[in-house]
Amino acid sequence: MNKKVAVLMGSDSDLPVVKGAIKALRDLDITAEVHVLSAHRTPDQAGKFAAEAKANGFGAIICAAGKAAHLAGVIAAHTVLPVIGIPIKSSALDGMDALLSTVQMPKGIPVATVAIDGAENAGLLAAQILAVHDEELAAKLEEMRAAMTRDVLEKDARIQSEFNM
Repeated sequence: MNKKVAVLMGSDSDLPVVKGAIKALRDLDITAEVHVLSAHRTPDQAGKFAAEAKANGFGAIICAAGKAAHLAGVIAAHTVLPVIGIPIKSSALDGMDALLSTVQMPKGIPVATVAIDGAENAGLLAAQILAVHDEELAAKLEEMRAAMTRDVLEKDARIQSEFNM
């Protein structure tokens, strides 16, 4: 059975950023189940979701939150599945508050953290986690990397032909 990825956000206002993770997962044919759950406003529901996630077929959980950004930590405290945090730039502090809240986890409760608003990388990291036990998915990721290499080399050749004499 192929594992799916949960994509959780603390508020629906995070959706414009989170769409990057959803797209990355769907482009790789990974089922993404998307929810709004708040560490502060729905703590019981968030904890229950995390506690049941492994049994419900998830292989990784992505959590996006801004400001205090405790969602990834709350989820990680209730599951042994890999949790990836996306700090959202949503306050006067330009997302630094969310970054620090997401990355500064206590010993024993790790959360992998991507860049502020780095949703696409969160989706790709979740895919890489699943690819450890899925050769077909690993091949898709390898082809994606090869395509990125070809793209950069084509740009390099174009720039060289224009500017190197």
